[in-house]
Amino acid sequence: MTPLLTKRPLLRAAACVLLALAAPLSQAQTWPNRPIRLVVPFPPGGLIDNMGRLVAARLAQELGQPVVVDNKPGVGGNLGAADVARAPADGYTLLMASPALTISPAVYKKLPYASAQLAPVALLGRVPNVLLVNPNSGITSVQDVVARAKAAPGKMNYASNGNGTSLHLSAELFKRQTGAFITHVPYRGSAAAITAVLSGEVDVMFDNLPSAIGQIRAGRLRALAVTTPQRSVALPDVPTLAEAGLAGFNVSAWFGVAAPAGLPPEVLARLAPALERVAKQPEVVAGMERQGAEPMYLDATAAAAAMASDAAQWKQVAAFAKIQLD
Repeated sequence: MTPLLTKRPLLRAAACVLLALAAPLSQAQTWPNRPIRLVVPFPPGGLIDNMGRLVAARLAQELGQPVVVDNKPGVGGNLGAADVARAPADGYTLLMASPALTISPAVYKKLPYASAQLAPVALLGRVPNVLLVNPNSGITSVQDVVARAKAAPGKMNYASNGNGTSLHLSAELFKRQTGAFITHVPYRGSAAAITAVLSGEVDVMFDNLPSAIGQIRAGRLRALAVTTPQRSVALPDVPTLAEAGLAGFNVSAWFGVAAPAGLPPEVLARLAPALERVAKQPEVVAGMERQGAEPMYLDATAAAAAMASDAAQWKQVAAFAKIQLD
């Protein structure tokens, strides 16, 4: 047998190995060459869904491939997050990220995915939560809420859109910082909670600004303070909670894009700049602002740091309030 014939099996094996190694690189270099799925882990019509559809349309133009929104609601956003966490890290399955990613590990006994399976690509905007009361309540300030709650511990109550949500935890953070005892009354969604405040069934609530801004502008709800460090452009006359005496109070319903951990660098190098361009497009900025959202752009490193800070805060609040969900 000639040396060449002897070596042929080895050459074929080596070629197969090289082809296998080269395939992911080739796919990354040509990414994207087919439609991308953007999973929204909440039902259609809400803030995260609206922002997801706004971003998807513009991202598709940037990348030259369709970006298809796929709503996967359930378990506080965890089902959609798990779907993306289990997907290949090839850039064709993305997640519309929200504070659920930092709240869920603090409040759920067991998650259907591991936090390390997902990584942020960018944060694109944030929405303040706002402290609301019925104008007929006689409450005109944050100090009034605290004074009334301390004068009759447990008699005041607050509404939320459900256990373990950012609105629930915003109120528990408020209680933690003020020492006020206010009873939690969870409702099935923000609309039902707002109705309870309007009817006088409950005294106060925190809500995402886009859900409440129509009622605020119509005078049916009174906004006492926003939860972000700066005042909202949509409500410039409403103080922050920090201005009202709660130093360091910082909560926002941010949104952005995450992906299965381990995206190829070549994919990330194209996806991240495309998202940054999308976030700065005048039409996108205007679309966010119309819904009371504040555009921003944080890259993957800054987004991970912001999310880690959020996660640490919610862990403390969940322990304080003894929140644990199945």
